[in-house]
Amino acid sequence: MTSLPNSTASRDIAYHFHPYTNARKHESEGPLVIVKGKGIHVFDEQGQEYIEGMAGLWSTSLGFGEQRLIDAATKQMHELPYYHAFNHKVSTPSVDLAEKLIELAPVKMSKVAFANSGSEANDSVVKFVWYYNNALDRPEKKKIISRIKGYHGVTVASGSMTGLPANHADFDLPITNILHTSCPHYYRFGLEGETEEDFATRMAADLEQMIQEEGPETVAAFIAEPVMGAGGVIVPPATYWEKIQAVLAKYDILLVADEVICGFGRTGESFGSVTFGIKPDIMVMAKALSSSYLPISAVMIADKVYQALADNSAKIGTFGHGYTYAGHPVSAAVALETLKIYEERRLFDHARAVGQHLQAGLRGFADRPFVGEVRGIGLIGAVELVADKAAKTPFDPIGKVGAYLVGRAQAHGLILRNLGDSVAFSPPLIITEAQVDDMLERFGKALEDTQDWLAQDADAPAH
Repeated sequence: MTSLPNSTASRDIAYHFHPYTNARKHESEGPLVIVKGKGIHVFDEQGQEYIEGMAGLWSTSLGFGEQRLIDAATKQMHELPYYHAFNHKVSTPSVDLAEKLIELAPVKMSKVAFANSGSEANDSVVKFVWYYNNALDRPEKKKIISRIKGYHGVTVASGSMTGLPANHADFDLPITNILHTSCPHYYRFGLEGETEEDFATRMAADLEQMIQEEGPETVAAFIAEPVMGAGGVIVPPATYWEKIQAVLAKYDILLVADEVICGFGRTGESFGSVTFGIKPDIMVMAKALSSSYLPISAVMIADKVYQALADNSAKIGTFGHGYTYAGHPVSAAVALETLKIYEERRLFDHARAVGQHLQAGLRGFADRPFVGEVRGIGLIGAVELVADKAAKTPFDPIGKVGAYLVGRAQAHGLILRNLGDSVAFSPPLIITEAQVDDMLERFGKALEDTQDWLAQDADAPAH
C-alpha cells in the first residue's frame, strides 16, 4: 500500500467503510486500487495486470470494456436518463427487458418485477411470498426454508435466508419465519459408504422432516441456488433436485430458484435451472443480467403467484412495494444489449465448452497434498484446502490457508476469492482456453508458494 497522504489508498482508509472486510485489518493493509479493465484483465494504480478470476463478484460475464454496453448506456442516457414504474407509468427499455426475460425463462412465467441487486430481489421475494399467502387467506403459511451455507443477500430478510454465520452474527439475524435445512455438500457431509444418490435422498428426507415438524400449513417456500456460490461453490449431488422438488410438490410449497450467480451461462446453460431440471415458481436474477455494468435485478413469477398478488392489490387499492430505481431505463437498456450479445456470440455454448477445459484443468490439482476436493460445473469451480486429505480434516483456523493462497495468487497476477478455505473461480464467460491455461498456471504457482509456506511456517496448521 502506498503511504502518500493523498493517494487513493490512503483516502480510502480515511473515508470508505468496506463490505465483507475486516475494518481494523483494512486500516493497516489498505485496498488494492483497481483503475482500469480490459477483457478478462484489470489493472491497478501501478499498472500491474491481473486476471479477474472471479469476474468481479461472479458477475462481469462479458469482461471489462465491452463497447456495445457502453454505447447502449450512452444512447439511453441521451434519450431518457431516468424514469420509474410507479402509478401506471413505465419506460420502454424496462418493458422490452421484461418481455425478453419471459421469453428466456426455462419454465412458463407470467410477470417480471425489477429491483437493483440480488439482495433487493430476494427481499422482494419474501414480501411476495407472504403477500401471496395472505391473499389466499393462509396467514399461517409464511415460513421460508433456505439451506445452511446458502447465500441470498444481505438485507434483513435476504440476509436471514443466507445460511452463513458471519452474515448473522451481531446483526440479530435470522428473523422469525426463516429456517435452514441441511447443506447438500456430499464431500463434506456424506456418510461413510453413502452414495451421492443416497445422500440426496437423506437431504430430501431432512427437508421433509423439517416441514412436518414445523407443520406443512406453516411452510410457504423453499429458496435455493442451483449451485451454491458464496457457501463454497457446492454442486448438488446426483438426483438432489429431483427429490427436493418432489417434497415441495407434496406439501404445496413454492420453489424459488436464486439464479443470481448461476443465471445467464455460468453453468453452461441459460440458467442453472436448465442444468439441473429445476422448475421454479419464482426466479431471481441479477449480476450477469447486465454483466454488472449497471445495477439491475429481476424477479420472475409464475401466473398463479401473479394472479393472487394482482387480486390482493385490487382489494387493497395498490401493491405497496417498489424501488425508485427499479427497471431504470439505462440499466434496462444495458441488460437488453447484454442479452443480445449472449445470443449473437453463443456465449452459453462457449461457456459450456471452455468450462469443460476449466474443470479438467482444476482437477489436475486434485493430487496436491493439501487439496481435498475440486468441484464445479461450467465456468464456476472451487478447490477446497484441507489439513489431512484422507480424513478430510479442515485447517484450523478455517480460512487462514485459503487467505494466504489467494494473497499469493494476487502476487502472481490472479484475483480469486477464499470461501473458508475453498478457493473459488468464476471468470468472465468470454475467457478462452488459452486464458484458462494462463489462469491455472498462475494458480499453480500460488499453490506451490502455499505448500512451501505450510512446510516452513511453524505457526501454520500442520498438514
